[in-house]
Amino acid sequence: MADTTAADAAELEPAEISANPHYRGADFDLRRIRRSVFSALLQARGRFGGKRIAAIDADGRELSYNDIIKAAFALGHALKQGTEPGEAVGILLPTGVGSIISFYAISAYGRVPAMLNFTAGDRALKAACKACKCKRIVTAKRFIELGELDELEAMLAQDHEIVHLEDVRENLTLGDKIAAAVGMVAPWAVRARPSPDSAGVYLFTSGTEGDPKGVVLSHSNLLANVEQVRDHVRILPTDKVFNPLPTFHCFGLTGGVLVPLGLGVPTICHPTPLQAKTIVKRIAETGSTILFATDTFINQYARAATNGELNSLRFAVCGAERVKDETRSMLRRKFSVEIVEGYGLTEAAPVLAVNQPDNNRPGTVGQLMGGCEARLIPVEGINDGGQLHIRGPNIMKGYIRPSAPLVLEAPVDGWHDTGDIVSVDDGGFLRIRGRIKRFAKLGGEMVSLAVVENCATSLWPDSMHAAAALPDKRKGEQIILLTEYAKADRADLIAFARNHGINELSIPRKIIHVEAIPVLGTGKTDYGKVQRMVAELMGEGVAAPVPETAG
Repeated sequence: MADTTAADAAELEPAEISANPHYRGADFDLRRIRRSVFSALLQARGRFGGKRIAAIDADGRELSYNDIIKAAFALGHALKQGTEPGEAVGILLPTGVGSIISFYAISAYGRVPAMLNFTAGDRALKAACKACKCKRIVTAKRFIELGELDELEAMLAQDHEIVHLEDVRENLTLGDKIAAAVGMVAPWAVRARPSPDSAGVYLFTSGTEGDPKGVVLSHSNLLANVEQVRDHVRILPTDKVFNPLPTFHCFGLTGGVLVPLGLGVPTICHPTPLQAKTIVKRIAETGSTILFATDTFINQYARAATNGELNSLRFAVCGAERVKDETRSMLRRKFSVEIVEGYGLTEAAPVLAVNQPDNNRPGTVGQLMGGCEARLIPVEGINDGGQLHIRGPNIMKGYIRPSAPLVLEAPVDGWHDTGDIVSVDDGGFLRIRGRIKRFAKLGGEMVSLAVVENCATSLWPDSMHAAAALPDKRKGEQIILLTEYAKADRADLIAFARNHGINELSIPRKIIHVEAIPVLGTGKTDYGKVQRMVAELMGEGVAAPVPETAG
């Protein structure tokens, strides 16, 4: 069946779109995903060798597959005491071998890792734990100390058991050590065998809609996405993946841990994406060839790098937010490195589409992953594109909420509404036009707030900008732009729009200078806080929150 173009889709009724989805058949063997994530790790060891380096920590410590599996069996045997199979165990750790081992340790014995966002605050974390009925949280004393998270830990300790990795290591029992020894030679005698369709991880939204939602991804969801990436992007045996993104974010977990370990290439961990100068030096020292990042962070790395510190990269994979033209050209000009832009959602484990190094269309997020279906639902006021719904083996089991712990809200018939407005070209490349909640309706026309921000970025590329919409009695809504650029002038935006053929409805009613645009832990703009800031600055009180961006 031929792909339906975006223009065709816009003219169809939803039922017809459902019958004529954009589709790419699965090229991978589905039998590979019918196992647990820990079983997949064991299989990778068998394929690539136990002595092969799997992960390198921030201090340079190298761990082989054998090291990770042995540690996971020992730690997991200790951590399982006092918990039941299928029970959630929280992980409050930065990106590093401690987080990787904890993830696999909890999985090895049939418990479910709940990846907790330590930047979210105690209220959001408690809500996340409530949603998945998590009673125990694994962390590290050194992390709490260096991150100055003593107050957060104390708040969590009121309702949860806090377990420090240092204490567990020092107090491993003979039984824990025997379990590790047996697991190394006869893993089938020790490890659990959860259903591939059971929960493999709990991840959480940023909570900009109120309490965070839990996203339940099965073992098969996660492994399907690994296989989709394997078949879509050519990763070489000589590659090294550099991952500074947090493992509490699906991009950092799947892209930075599950993909490289599943494909036999080392993952080089860094605990925070904020240390630009240190990161570029580590990329050079380790000879990393693939970098996972967001536009915000890779822009900082390109500026911080000197003396060819990024020259070892084959390409950089960017998601979570739109890649700016300035970022792309700077990386190409200074280091001859191409950015491969992709599109993902936590609900999709997370990769839905991505460009390829040898088939890269800047301005798009590439083609759909193998096995994924998509349909575009027409939206009033938008002629080019529609609201994207997706279905496939990587799509979540469903949501869970603090208001109804572990009560699964599954996608209807497997279809998930992304909330994004997307157009598709003749080659099947997706172009993200913005979230449906990030369009303003002015005089009967739909105006993308992302376009407003793009105009500002083109004029003032060294600063961050964020747009929001507020009610307007005359036009329905009005657009307000927050900017970090102190000299931003609305007249310049008007001139830019006229010179580039941009609808003048995209010109904000007012521009407000702020010291800093609020961002999430992943580096992308926190639009919930932006909306509240705009409402307060305009004297409108607290406006309705805006859902988090995809990615």
